[in-house]
Amino acid sequence: MTADFFHEGELVGVLTTQPLDRLLDYKAPEGGCWLGAFVEVPLGPRKVLGVVWGAGQGDFDIAKVRSVNRVLEAAPMREEMRNFLGRVADYTLTPMPAMLRLATRAPGLGDAPSMRKVYRLGDAAPERLTEARARVLEVLRDYGGLSFTLGELAEAAGVGTSVVKGLVTQGAVREEDTPRDTPYPQLDPDLAGKALADDQAASAEILREGVRSGRYGTTLLQGVTGSGKTEVYLEAVAECLRQGRQALVLLPEIALTNEFIHRVEARFGMPPVEWHSGVTLTERRRCWRMVGQGAAQLVVGARSALYLPFRDLGLIVVDEEHDTSYKQEDGVVYNARDMAVLRASLNEAQVLLASATPSLESWANVEAGKYRKLELTSRFGAAVMPKMSAIDMRIEDVPSGRWISPSLQAAINDRIEKGEQSLIFLNRRGYAPVTLCRACGHQIGCDHCDARMVEHRFLKRLVCHQCGETKPMPTACPSCGVEGKLAPVGPGVERMAEEVAAVFPEARVTVLSSDLFGSARALKEAIASIADGGTDIIIGTQLVAKGHNFPLLTLVGVIDADLGLQGSDLRAAERTFQLMRQVAGRAGRAETPGEALLQTYQPEHPVIRAILSGDEEGFWSAEAAARKAAGVPPYGRMAGIVLSSPNVQEVFDLGAEMARRAEPLRRIGAEVYGPAPAPIARIRGRHRVRLLVKADKTAPIQAALAEWAGQFKLPANLRLTIDIDPQSFY
Repeated sequence: MTADFFHEGELVGVLTTQPLDRLLDYKAPEGGCWLGAFVEVPLGPRKVLGVVWGAGQGDFDIAKVRSVNRVLEAAPMREEMRNFLGRVADYTLTPMPAMLRLATRAPGLGDAPSMRKVYRLGDAAPERLTEARARVLEVLRDYGGLSFTLGELAEAAGVGTSVVKGLVTQGAVREEDTPRDTPYPQLDPDLAGKALADDQAASAEILREGVRSGRYGTTLLQGVTGSGKTEVYLEAVAECLRQGRQALVLLPEIALTNEFIHRVEARFGMPPVEWHSGVTLTERRRCWRMVGQGAAQLVVGARSALYLPFRDLGLIVVDEEHDTSYKQEDGVVYNARDMAVLRASLNEAQVLLASATPSLESWANVEAGKYRKLELTSRFGAAVMPKMSAIDMRIEDVPSGRWISPSLQAAINDRIEKGEQSLIFLNRRGYAPVTLCRACGHQIGCDHCDARMVEHRFLKRLVCHQCGETKPMPTACPSCGVEGKLAPVGPGVERMAEEVAAVFPEARVTVLSSDLFGSARALKEAIASIADGGTDIIIGTQLVAKGHNFPLLTLVGVIDADLGLQGSDLRAAERTFQLMRQVAGRAGRAETPGEALLQTYQPEHPVIRAILSGDEEGFWSAEAAARKAAGVPPYGRMAGIVLSSPNVQEVFDLGAEMARRAEPLRRIGAEVYGPAPAPIARIRGRHRVRLLVKADKTAPIQAALAEWAGQFKLPANLRLTIDIDPQSFY
C-alpha cells in the first residue's frame, strides 16, 4: 500500500452517510481504491454511499469483514476537503456522517456515465396551445439553456409526461441524446469589463494581487450601496480564472441570481454554474461532478455550495456577508461566512467578504488586523447616495387604521407625477401580524406552536410563520364563538397594499414578499418587471433590501423604522442599522438622486440617529464597546442549547439536570443561564427549553460542551441542538 492507495483485500476505514459514530472496516475491492474514493458499501441488507477515510482499524473479525461493492466514477475527495469537513464538525459539534451528507447533496452520484435524453425548447409552435402545453413551454423559456429530463420537465410544469411527448411530436420541444455530466463552456477572463473609477480600479488591483499570490487571505470589501462592489470582485474572479483555479460566489438569496448571472455572462462571455434549490436535479448532479473534475470554473450559489468538491478553489466571494440567511439553523448548524474563511485557509485561497453594512464580526476582525479592508466610498457612474431623513410620527396626523403619514404620501405623489418609482418598506409578511377577537380579547394562535397566526388575505388563510401550518380564516372566534368580531391588528405588506390602493388609486402597485410567489421564477419575473418600469409603487419586506437594482426607484419610505429595535436580541441594533441602510440604498441608483424617509416614533434613538447621519464608524465603535463590556460576540463566546420534546416535563427536567451538572463548563470559566422556556416555547407540537452558555473569547468551549452534553442519555423523543455563535434566540 502507498500512502494514498489501498490494494485489493487491504482494510480501509469508510465514513458513510449513515448515523453511526465510527468508521466501518471494509476490504478494498478488485483493482484497489484511493484514499478519498467515493464508494458503495454493503451495510446490513442495504447499499450505502461512503468515502474511504483511511486505513481500517482491524479490530473486527477479519473473516467477517465485507468488501467494498464498487468505486464510484467521481473524483476522490481531496485531503483539504476531508480536513474541512472534520474542522466544521469539530467547530459545530456535528457528527461526521451528517457532514458527509451535506457534502454529497446531489442525486445519482453512484450512476455510471451514460447517454440520456434531455428536453429543450424547439423551433415550431404547437398546433393547439392548451394550458398544460403552455406551462411546459413557459418552464423551458424561464430556465433558458438548462436541460431537463422527461420527469423533471413534467414535474416542473405540473403536467403528465404525455404532454411533453406530444410537444416533441409537433417540434415545439426538442428531444436530444446527450452525454451525462458534460463539462461546462469555458469562461473568458480577458473579455473587457466595465470601465472602473479610480477607487474601484485600485481595489481591483489589490484583490488581483492577492489571488496571484496563491496564498490565503481575507479581505472585507465595504462599499456604499451602488458603488460597484460586484464589478470590482468580478475582476478578482477574472484573475482567479487566469491562474487556472476555480472561484465560488455565494449569494444570500436565490432571487438575486438572475441579475447576477447576466452580469457574469456579460463579463466572461458565458454564464457561471449555478447551485441552489431552483436548479434541476440533473444540473445539480452535473455541477457536483464537474466541480470535482475541475471542469466548472465559476460556481454561483447558496450557502451549501461551500461543500462542493472543488478541485482547486482559489477564491470565495461572500456577497452581502452580513446577511442572516448565511446562518443555517437546522440540520448542520453553521455560518457560511465563517466557514468560507475556514475553507479558504485550508485551500490557500483568497476570501472576499462584500457588504455595504458589514457584520460587527467582520468589522472587529478588521480592527484586530486579521482581515484587510478595502473601501468604495462613492456610487458607480453618475449615481449619488440618497438623502436620508426621519418623519417624526408623534407630530404627524395619521388617521386611525392607516400607517402612511401625510409627509410620506406627499413624497410618493411627487414621484408618481415625475414617472419615478417609490418603495414602501415594511418587514412584516402577510396581512396583519395578529388577529384579535374584540368580544373576548382572544388572539388566534397556532395549534402546534406558541406563536400567533398571521392573516394572509391573498390566500384567505391564517399562516404560522414558525411551522408553516395553515387554516382557513374563521368567521367566528375560536374561543368565545362570537361572529363578526375578529379584527386584524397591525399592518403586514398585504394590508399595506390595501391602504396604498385607497390612497393612490391610479398607481400601479407590486407587492414583493417571499410567500406571494409560487416559484423562484415568478419572483424573478416580478423583479425584472419592476426594473423595466412596470410599476409605480413597490411594497416589500426585507427581500427588496438585497442587491436589487431598480433604475427608476428614487424614494424609499420605511413604515416602521422602530420595529427591529424591540426585543432582547443582542444584535437588534446592528440588524436595524444594516437593514435600514440597505433598504435606503435601493433609492437613486441611476442618474436621478434618491431620498429615504424613515417613519419613527423615536427619532432621537441612537440607532436612528446613526442611520440618518451616516456615521457608520461611530455606530460600530459604540456597538463594539457595548458588546465588549458585556463579554458577548464578537468579544466573547456563546452557545445556545435547545431541548425539545412533546413532553413538557421531560425537557424541563433534563434542562434543570444539565444546569446542575455543568462542571465541564465551569472549569473553563463559562456561565450557564437557564433552563427557561424558549421565546417561542412550542413549535410543531414540541415543547422547547433553552440554555445559554457564555464564555471568554479564548475558552475551549467546544470540548467543554461535548463533555457536558456527553453525560446525558437522551430519551428517544427528546432532541438536543447545540448552536455555536447563535444568530437568533427564538
